Amino acid sequence: MILELAPALPATVWDWFDWIGRTGANVIGIVVLLLFLRFLGVRVVSRVIRGAARRAGRARLEDEDLVDRRVDTLLSTLRWSFTLILGLLGSALILEQFNVEISALLAGVGVVGLTIGLGSQALIRDVINGMFILTEGQYAVGDIVRVAGVGGQVVEITPRRTVLRDIDGNVHVIPNGEIKVATNMTQGFSRINLDIGVAYEENLDHVIKVINEVCEQLAADRRDDFVTTPKVVRVNGLGDNSVDIKIVGDVKVYTQWELTGELRKRLKDRFDVDGIEIPYRREVQVPFSRSRNPKPNGAPSRADDPTGKDE
Repeated sequence: MILELAPALPATVWDWFDWIGRTGANVIGIVVLLLFLRFLGVRVVSRVIRGAARRAGRARLEDEDLVDRRVDTLLSTLRWSFTLILGLLGSALILEQFNVEISALLAGVGVVGLTIGLGSQALIRDVINGMFILTEGQYAVGDIVRVAGVGGQVVEITPRRTVLRDIDGNVHVIPNGEIKVATNMTQGFSRINLDIGVAYEENLDHVIKVINEVCEQLAADRRDDFVTTPKVVRVNGLGDNSVDIKIVGDVKVYTQWELTGELRKRLKDRFDVDGIEIPYRREVQVPFSRSRNPKPNGAPSRADDPTGKDE
């Protein structure tokens, strides 16, 4: 490196100042140009992607805040990638100002990169899979998902990993290469999917009518949270102790758990008023005699038998 720089080094003090001035001006110009390109590129790309995503979201009736979160997740990765590319380009241009042979440097970097690449195939797989997750919009920060057997809210996505926080507050860090199937529970809309059991003695037509009335009242009270009014869709099963009735309705994302709980409460209150029984497990205790062969009332015992034998 020193030998390569030697021919370009100035011979006198004044030449030094002149060389530093020209080289410094070139370096500053390169840095300013790259910063301007980053600013302009990020602004243009952000506006184009955000506009296209919002139009697509409105066509799919998605909430705008949800669309913006997904766009922010994607743009954060694009900004990081764009900055990295410009940084590498700037480094090469600046090294040229010092007469460094870029081709020789790239050859050395290529050999080192190949060696590292052979030992980091898992890392490469994580990054590639992470880019597909981000560009396809499989999930975004804030979504409730299940990936690699772990469920929770997405708190961070990078090209290499996905970070989830579960309902207990535990943080799970999952390499993107381990994600084969991603289940997103908060994309577009969510759904109430509730089975409720009633006693076999109940009139099912009456029970279904009561359930639908409760569902309609809940949808009227919380109309901003419902996409469709929940209703009974079928008798879902004839169990050992109950007739199971399925209720289904579409709601806005993140509200399905709260609204399902509220529907259960209202159904229980209404069933109590109307006398509709919800079966539940009971324990019945039956007393029994300690004698294995109890004698009928008035039957003689062995002691009363003069022969000493039971007849």
